[in-house]
Amino acid sequence: MMTPSRRHRRSPWLSRWHHLAVAAGLASALVSCAATDTPDAAPAPEATAAVEPAQQSQELLTWTLGAKYDATQANIDFRVYSSRAERIEVWIYKTPLGAQETVKYVMTKDAATNIWSKSVSVATLKGSTYNLTGTVYYGYRAWGPNWPYTSTWSKTNTSAGFLFDVDTQGNRFNPNKVLWDPYALELSHDPVNPSNQDATVFASGPLHRYKDSGPFAPKGVVLPPETVATGTKPTRAFKDDVVYEVHLRGLTKQDTGSGLDAACLGTYKTAGQKAAQLAALGVTAVEFLPLHETDNDNNDFAPTTTTGDNYWGYMNLSYFAPDRRYSCDKSAGGPTREFKAMVKAFHDAGIKVMVDVVYNHTGEGGGWNNGDSSTYNVMTYRGLDNPTYYSLTADKQFNYDNTGVGGNFNTFNPTAQNVILHSLSYWKDTLGVDGFRFDLASVLGNTVEHGGFNYNRDNTGTALNKIVTLLDPRPDGGGAGTDFVAEPWAIGGNSYQVGNFPAKWKEWNGIFRDTFRKDQNQMGSEAVTPGQLATRFTGSSDLYGDDTRKPAASVNFMVAHDGFTLKDLYSCNSKDNLQSWPYGPSDGGEDSNHSWDQGGSATLQRQAARNGMAFMMLSAGVPMLTGGDEFLRSQRCNNNVYNLDSNQNWLNYSWSTDQSNFRAFTQNLIAFRKAHPALRPANFYSASDTNGNVMEQHRWFKPDGTVPNAAYFDDAGNHALAYRIDASEFGDTVGAIYVAYNGWSANVNFILPWPGTNKRWYRVTDTCSWIESRGANQVLLNPGTADDVGAENASYGLCGRGVLVLVAK
Repeated sequence: MMTPSRRHRRSPWLSRWHHLAVAAGLASALVSCAATDTPDAAPAPEATAAVEPAQQSQELLTWTLGAKYDATQANIDFRVYSSRAERIEVWIYKTPLGAQETVKYVMTKDAATNIWSKSVSVATLKGSTYNLTGTVYYGYRAWGPNWPYTSTWSKTNTSAGFLFDVDTQGNRFNPNKVLWDPYALELSHDPVNPSNQDATVFASGPLHRYKDSGPFAPKGVVLPPETVATGTKPTRAFKDDVVYEVHLRGLTKQDTGSGLDAACLGTYKTAGQKAAQLAALGVTAVEFLPLHETDNDNNDFAPTTTTGDNYWGYMNLSYFAPDRRYSCDKSAGGPTREFKAMVKAFHDAGIKVMVDVVYNHTGEGGGWNNGDSSTYNVMTYRGLDNPTYYSLTADKQFNYDNTGVGGNFNTFNPTAQNVILHSLSYWKDTLGVDGFRFDLASVLGNTVEHGGFNYNRDNTGTALNKIVTLLDPRPDGGGAGTDFVAEPWAIGGNSYQVGNFPAKWKEWNGIFRDTFRKDQNQMGSEAVTPGQLATRFTGSSDLYGDDTRKPAASVNFMVAHDGFTLKDLYSCNSKDNLQSWPYGPSDGGEDSNHSWDQGGSATLQRQAARNGMAFMMLSAGVPMLTGGDEFLRSQRCNNNVYNLDSNQNWLNYSWSTDQSNFRAFTQNLIAFRKAHPALRPANFYSASDTNGNVMEQHRWFKPDGTVPNAAYFDDAGNHALAYRIDASEFGDTVGAIYVAYNGWSANVNFILPWPGTNKRWYRVTDTCSWIESRGANQVLLNPGTADDVGAENASYGLCGRGVLVLVAK
């Protein structure tokens, strides 16, 4: 069984001192009444609103949490959830960093909903007393059972009221820490950044609990309504997509030759300007690494080192806010407007926008020291309602962790689930996103809040099932909806669940990846049978055919951001992560990569890479390539570049001739896939003739032209296999497609099967090294007489470790 790759994705600023932790969470939403504008006014009783069950159900998808202008823009309504707080105050700032508050207000709790609210007059804020005429920034201070409120507490009497850093119920309230709103639509800055290098101000414990984080804490940004359009969403069926996984900053940061805005490289703006080029490559869906606000501001503090850096972005600070560092316009509202404009640019090019989302843990972090339950970061969720938002150990003193980064988000808690649902709804409906890839998605199938982990596919109460029940997955045949893709594993327990996600979920097929890698690179040391290859070529029916899912549930990939690039998979025998800047150093990373340098031959490395690309583009399912693989990008054998924000990790568009030719190979192979619906079946292939032309819809062949029996399929000593698809059954423009794969190291002759009445076989491509003599024309979309290779019983000699593609016409 394949195990998940061991990833090291620490928070940059926390790695300077201690590792991080978990997660996210918030609430069901209700309208609540406003208190007065009087600063520090005592909470007044609030009438509870009667809520019909149907309304409660609908409110899973609509909410009033966060800070919003009312319909008249005369007031700002602040609403935050906490079931355990005894007092919450909203603190308002003119300046988000390095300044004191302008005014603070006590919030009122609705006991029926656990929502705390305060409505503040805009006129009051703008008046002569406060003179807050610009952007409104805000945060919360909260008191609870472990630190009850006392009127003697102040910023100069910070110990007043303290009982425990954590009590027996897992509460971690600390009024000295200004908390950002989990529903803030933008954050002002990251906790540690070039202007603040002291991360201890956010911590609890005996050394740090009395430190005031107010001047340093990220603040929520109150955004006025805006109307930037996101264009018309593509409705294409997922089976017809070609997914391009890429880091947003890395996509354009050093693209100086494409006519992009030179002042905005590495941003949403120039990513949108890149849409036409990606469309020309054949990409139909761009999948960005995480774009939620993440702790990466400090990457710029020491720009020629990886120390404490966070490049990939898997330590999210907010599930609503687009990352500010990726915006050319960094003014309040700038990231939101620029993100939406980018989405429109991709939609105008016919490309879906997908985002990698991390709902299994957050950047708030875990314990600072092993065995120390007192010293944790108190920054947002933890300071508002720790046991609601985080999975804890049974004694509720520590975080429960099978994410490897400090602790799990409490995904089985209904309030925490609502944060996920509301976040997804906001990003798809307001920001225009078309689909999501879920990091360590097995955690969303957890059925245990505290003291353990248990994945259950069929429990309707999991976040996993609520997402596809409430948020309108795209139908298999295409149309309006959202594409939901899982990374179907986490760490330990029963979290490895490839092929075992609920219906309507798509999955990264790690078994596809490992099967082809082993067969290509580890003959003699890893046993791979022709039957295993056949199953992966045809959409992995063993994984997805037993629960009503179709081949499109299988996202077929050879590499991803997390590991080697396609080139390095065939150029590196092992990882080399401790290189000096700008190639590293990076810690962590998988040791078992199923990689091989092809004996050190650059020619054979390119041939192997053509095979890898062909496996994805010729298999049933949905291919996913990683940004730069189309031109043989290399990370010089570093397989864990989570912290490498350098020009050697950004995509480099200065190509050699070999790189340009490989890009043309990729572009034309994508075009071949898109031109032939027979390669994109809606259902698993049939072994029968379904249209009466005497040719089976799909048939396997041995090199001698005969049909393999079970003994051949099950023998790992056989390394050659071919198949023919009756393309006419799919309304294709050719009669049939034939694919042969020779996994042996030496040449094998393949006897060609019947191509259909009055038809002959024509070569589309052959991945063997000789094809490089054709330069950029290594894939022929309409091959002519020069590539006529014969009819039935003709023999074709295919080189060792080569792939052949023919069409019948």
